[in-house]
Amino acid sequence: MKIYNLWRTLSNRWLYLAGTLVIAGVFGTALYLQYVLHQEPCPLCMIQRVIFIAMLVLFAIATLHNPKRSGTKVYGALIVLLAVSGVSTASRHIWLQHLPKDQVPACGPGLEYMLGNFPMAEVWQELMHGSGECAAKGWTFLGLGIPEWSLFLYVLLGAWAVMIARRKPI
Repeated sequence: MKIYNLWRTLSNRWLYLAGTLVIAGVFGTALYLQYVLHQEPCPLCMIQRVIFIAMLVLFAIATLHNPKRSGTKVYGALIVLLAVSGVSTASRHIWLQHLPKDQVPACGPGLEYMLGNFPMAEVWQELMHGSGECAAKGWTFLGLGIPEWSLFLYVLLGAWAVMIARRKPI
């Protein structure tokens, strides 16, 4: 009952700020894994990062904007759209990680090389399909890898945005 009362009394600004802080924590963790633990992100990881950054920007703008009823629906729809694309990307990543070793696609060239030598459409296609390096399982926490945690967070943040959009005005 106390949580429900807290939910009813907090302004949307605080709820959007909570989403912003969660994603900032996720991004901080990704940078820690990359630069301290030397876990190089694969192409699908990079796409998931871009989606998280876009969600962070929307949550942060919504925090500053503090929209009224119709604005919360617009922000909610945009965040859910990003969350769905994140769920799709993370699902593909999880699928690649669970393929038998003989079915894993070959590792492609690095992102920097592709950006310098391939047309952007081909780079985007390569990124979306993933490669052998995407099948490698790296860091885990509580038995779940990075793409599983990303999937969980996309669902959680999308649901959070929907809950904010569906709230009754204070």
